[in-house]
Amino acid sequence: MKELKYIIGIIVILLVHSCANRGTPSGGDYDRTPPKILESNPENFTNNFNSSEVTILFDEYIKIRNLQKELIISPPIDPLPEITPIGSASKDLTIKGLDSLDVNTTYSFNFGQSIEDNNEGNPFSNFKYVFSTGEYIDSLVVKGFVKDALEREIDEGINLLLYEIDSAYNDSVIYIKKPKYLAKLVDSTSTFRFENLKTGKYLLIALKEEENERDYKYQNRTDKIGYAKNFIELPKDSIAEIEIFKEQIPFTISKPKQKSKHSFAFGFEGEIEKFRIDLLEPINIVAESRVLKDKNSDTLYYWLKSEKEIDSVKFLVSTQTKVDTFKINLRKNKLDSLEIKSIQSNLLKFNENLELYANIPFSKVDANKIIVLDKDSIQVPFTYELDSLNNTYKFNISKDEDQSYRYQFLPSAIEDYYGNKNDSLFYKLTTKTYDDYGNLRLTLKNAITPMIVQLVDKIGGVKYEQYVENLKPIEFRNIDAGKYHIRIIFDSNQNKKYDSGNFLKRKSPEKVSYFPEELDVRAGWDLIQEFILK
Repeated sequence: MKELKYIIGIIVILLVHSCANRGTPSGGDYDRTPPKILESNPENFTNNFNSSEVTILFDEYIKIRNLQKELIISPPIDPLPEITPIGSASKDLTIKGLDSLDVNTTYSFNFGQSIEDNNEGNPFSNFKYVFSTGEYIDSLVVKGFVKDALEREIDEGINLLLYEIDSAYNDSVIYIKKPKYLAKLVDSTSTFRFENLKTGKYLLIALKEEENERDYKYQNRTDKIGYAKNFIELPKDSIAEIEIFKEQIPFTISKPKQKSKHSFAFGFEGEIEKFRIDLLEPINIVAESRVLKDKNSDTLYYWLKSEKEIDSVKFLVSTQTKVDTFKINLRKNKLDSLEIKSIQSNLLKFNENLELYANIPFSKVDANKIIVLDKDSIQVPFTYELDSLNNTYKFNISKDEDQSYRYQFLPSAIEDYYGNKNDSLFYKLTTKTYDDYGNLRLTLKNAITPMIVQLVDKIGGVKYEQYVENLKPIEFRNIDAGKYHIRIIFDSNQNKKYDSGNFLKRKSPEKVSYFPEELDVRAGWDLIQEFILK
């Protein structure tokens, strides 16, 4: 019996050892090989193409991803062909719906990074399927470079469009018609390359569209645009450089809505220019009005003051380009109550002052009911100013470092447009030391004044700005420690703001230059920087 147990034990040990050896996987090398094409029907680069369908056979299962983003069909085909597989894997890539092609035209399907193998996701990069409905494949090339006119970094997803200059051409074609040829900007290098072009004259456009609204037609409210200054003539021209920009859309004011008993909200587009909002009806009433801009949105508020109850109003709205009338039947809304808030919370920077804004237009201030005290309870002199469009009072004081300031507004210190007055208001703000901030002295060489000199963050947000009319050193004092880029805007029309371009007027944006390196402004340090402009 013992011998039998011994034999059984030996057999079990051998079986376990054998199973363990047999079941150990080796792993193997990771497959990094992209799919390969075995056959195309019709073949790639076919002349006299007359098929309604293309089938491309791969050596392994493939899948397609981000087709809408990656695929460029040039010239565009309407309606879009159907391409499969979508949402599944297959060894066949098919293109169906090629029934409406132009004669004697070379077509290219550039799949970008959309094709990859099903298992490891190895991309079959920049595959192009090209064919011609004529006797030969067009072979001319245009390449070039795109930069942003204002921003340091260029947007992703920019496409290049070529429009043929023929007897039917006019500049409005970019708004209503798809281009003759398409190419995609290579995001990593900001370069582009058109291939398989035919001899001719072309308008070259760079277009940045909203991702979910891409139709290769320019919409100036949302898109960025750039253009080659001269028409491209093939085969003579082959290289182009383009600046892309966001056009300034015309200032327009839309139909108002009643916001409260006395106020009406007018939405607007564009940058505010000279305008008027006049009350046409009711007639023969004594009325006053104020217009404010909303702090957080593109909205103008019209505030009406009248002794008479009104059932409806009719406005005449005039801008530099348009005149409209709007009529509104009024609701019995409640009266607004005055609410005053501070833009600052606790910290008062050396280049700021206390700013108060309200939901109702300010009317006046009684300075005798306002007291500013430092931390030693010593009274601090102040002045004040009203920004009537933005409805903001600014209270200016001379500030010391490491100090606290208490602003006391006694009842009735501030009165609004309708006679409402404040209750007691109290704000306490503190300053840091000078060593908590940094200083920058900037010297410009080869500069042409006037200029707008800006310190911007890595995403282009303006943190500090000065308007410069001479070539003295520029001092940015007591600025937050951090990293900045220097942006210079050459104000050619001397209107103290950046002016963008306009395609229809063939107007270029104002010139912008960036200092090539990022500046590191440190707390307690004085940074001296020279910028040699080219």
